[in-house]
Amino acid sequence: MSKRLVLLGAPGSGKGTQGALLMERLGIPQVSTGDLLRAAVAAGSELGLKAKAAMDAGELVADEVVIGMIRERLNEPDAANGYILDGFPRSRPQAEALDELLIALGKPLDRVVHLEADEEEIVKRLLERGRADDTEETIRNRMKVFRDQTHPLLKYYEERDLLVTVKGVGDIEDIYGRIEQAVNA
Repeated sequence: MSKRLVLLGAPGSGKGTQGALLMERLGIPQVSTGDLLRAAVAAGSELGLKAKAAMDAGELVADEVVIGMIRERLNEPDAANGYILDGFPRSRPQAEALDELLIALGKPLDRVVHLEADEEEIVKRLLERGRADDTEETIRNRMKVFRDQTHPLLKYYEERDLLVTVKGVGDIEDIYGRIEQAVNA
């Protein structure tokens, strides 16, 4: 049975960690827009340069850039039996564009998992991670962007009976167990 999932949550909520576990245990790729964007930046492509300017400012990368990367990635053979989207969509227009893309590809979503975590816990996690772009000011700006633009997605996916909310705090395996239960419900 294929699993086509979206992981939603603020930066630092554990999407990457849980996505990696889901990928390993379900045998489907984790498609992280952060990884796709960092690879484009490292490659120095035109899309990568546009992405770098936005990421350095703590802003979202333009929808058309991200949608193009997602389309290419989901057409790869390893995504035939499912995928885990991590970090995308981040806004209602992106969600609508994603729905159109997935319908065209014949790969609609099965579930949207919202990892819920306390903002102060997230700030602490990200500062401990130690990435160059993880200053407290940038982190708090990304949290505000998440609240303003991504939070409305919860209602969007709830209306489509796709949303499940999972507490993203505690032991990694406990969180995974909650996700697994929600995805298989």
